[in-house]
Amino acid sequence: MSSFELEARYEAAAGPVAKSHFHALWLLSSGYDVDEVAELLSFTPRWMRALSKRYNEEGPEALGDQHMHNGTKPTIFTPEALAGLKERIKAPPDDGGLWTGPKIARWLARFHGLKSVHDQRGWDALVRIGYSIQQPRPRHPEAATEEDRAVLKKTPDRGGRGAAQASGRNR
Repeated sequence: MSSFELEARYEAAAGPVAKSHFHALWLLSSGYDVDEVAELLSFTPRWMRALSKRYNEEGPEALGDQHMHNGTKPTIFTPEALAGLKERIKAPPDDGGLWTGPKIARWLARFHGLKSVHDQRGWDALVRIGYSIQQPRPRHPEAATEEDRAVLKKTPDRGGRGAAQASGRNR
């Protein structure tokens, strides 16, 4: 694949892992050496050589996040756990407040009978089910009332200086 094609694949890559892989290979094909690319992209030279070897042997399909091909099944985000979580978050948490990553992690640990689940996995679960906190912004305690706002509206028929008078157009 040419340097131009690698650049195009880098710019079009959907996932961050594939994007960084194509970026590295594009830089290598542009004349940078392994140590320079490793330093630029915060990779190790050993990883750069392994990535280059993988690409040369298996092609562009071998790049990107390969975790889905490692032959394991999900242990925390099982379909049953995610379905149960969707139902559980319809009610507030036991301690009140809002659902958070740590609260979801504790719920997942109980669901699976585990001692604990890392807090970040709780947040990942919320993202995976598409959960989003939707609440209005709080109202300022000293905000103007409806009557106060009505008085401030510019209306030319109130006998005051309307927008046309203030601009000097009616002289």
